[in-house]
Amino acid sequence: MDTTTVSTGTEGKTWGGGNRPLQASYGKLMMWFFIVSDALTFSGFLVAYGFSRFKFIDSWPIADEVFTHVPFFHGNYPMIYVAFMTFVLIMSSVTMVLAVDAGHHMQKAKVTWYMFLTIIGGAIFVGSQAWEWATFIKGDYSAVQTKGGNIIQFGEYVDVEGESKFKRVSIADFATATVSDRARHERKNGIWYSEEKALGEYSVNDVLQGLEVNSNIVARTQIINENGEKTVLSRAESIEIIKNNGKQVVSGANLVINEYGTNLFADFFFFITGFHGFHVFSGVVINIIIFFNVILGTYERRGSYEMVEKVGLYWHFVDLVWVFVFTFFYLV
Repeated sequence: MDTTTVSTGTEGKTWGGGNRPLQASYGKLMMWFFIVSDALTFSGFLVAYGFSRFKFIDSWPIADEVFTHVPFFHGNYPMIYVAFMTFVLIMSSVTMVLAVDAGHHMQKAKVTWYMFLTIIGGAIFVGSQAWEWATFIKGDYSAVQTKGGNIIQFGEYVDVEGESKFKRVSIADFATATVSDRARHERKNGIWYSEEKALGEYSVNDVLQGLEVNSNIVARTQIINENGEKTVLSRAESIEIIKNNGKQVVSGANLVINEYGTNLFADFFFFITGFHGFHVFSGVVINIIIFFNVILGTYERRGSYEMVEKVGLYWHFVDLVWVFVFTFFYLV
């Protein structure tokens, strides 16, 4: 009796229906699915950021004027610390590559060492981002919000290498706080669902009086001129806009208002960098778990360090996302 071989049409293909599609294990394939879906999420956030920035292009804060801080140093160092954070995260990705390569060669000692360096790099980044958030929230100079919602900052002209340039001045440097006798309504002594915010250290009137006394202080709006700089007002215009349109003094940033400019700037900063920071923190925690498993010899007994490779995929993704965040949020 003749038998006929029936072709399934799978001969010569990479995956013929087995349990290792594209020669990748189930766990690695699921990690790729997660990375793709998460990449789409971050893409949506960055696109929303781009649309919002384009809409408020004339009043969007200038990153070089906002991110100027370096721990333990006082002065103006635009983007220096953010660049350091980026360098640390990229180097941690390099050490992760070395850990994965050592795992392929079943070199436990090297995997342990490189995983340790990766964890240290991630911890430095997360700690740096927490410090940056605290500095961003606190603020340095304070500003006045007008009744129309614009942010008015203050400064003076100084001579820099024979050229007159505008230099920011803190409200605390020229305004004198006055004592207010206004009673603050609290939940405990009134309507339980309503409570007034605490008064700021300075009022608009304090700023106005300080501005009138210090003839060298001028104001600038959040509107960017054709030279890519904030529009500086004359002395008369500075006093007039604070006197007639000043609403409240703003210090630092929150999800409602910020001293840097357009409200959406702080919203996107907290949301995008916070979401990425959560990913990095999660990656550090996972790396610590994998690190101790390596020390205990778990993967040595299994005969495979694939778990290191899978967490490495996640770590490289987090690194790549930060490159885009750094480019769009800080550089462009």
